[in-house]
Amino acid sequence: MHEIIYMKTDYEPWWMFDGWEKSVVSRHEFTSAKEAMGFLETLKQDFSYRFPEHEQRNQAFYCYWNEEEVEYCDKCEEDLQVFHGLIWLVDGKSSTSY
Repeated sequence: MHEIIYMKTDYEPWWMFDGWEKSVVSRHEFTSAKEAMGFLETLKQDFSYRFPEHEQRNQAFYCYWNEEEVEYCDKCEEDLQVFHGLIWLVDGKSSTSY
């Protein structure tokens, strides 16, 4: 099973810190890599228009942000960058080839 995940949090998606699932905005499941790739490409194009900054780690992690989009962290007592992450999982795990 292929899964495309959109998460919004204060760290890049490739870190997948404990509890990262709490930051998931949406999940979409696909039976084939071709379907997942088509959906992911549509999201990447949309996010590229909406967010001027981006970074990719292998074929599983994509991160988008806007320098002005920050959230105040009470615990840290400072503003933290907001990141919009896309993750491609295969059978629940990130992979570098599809």
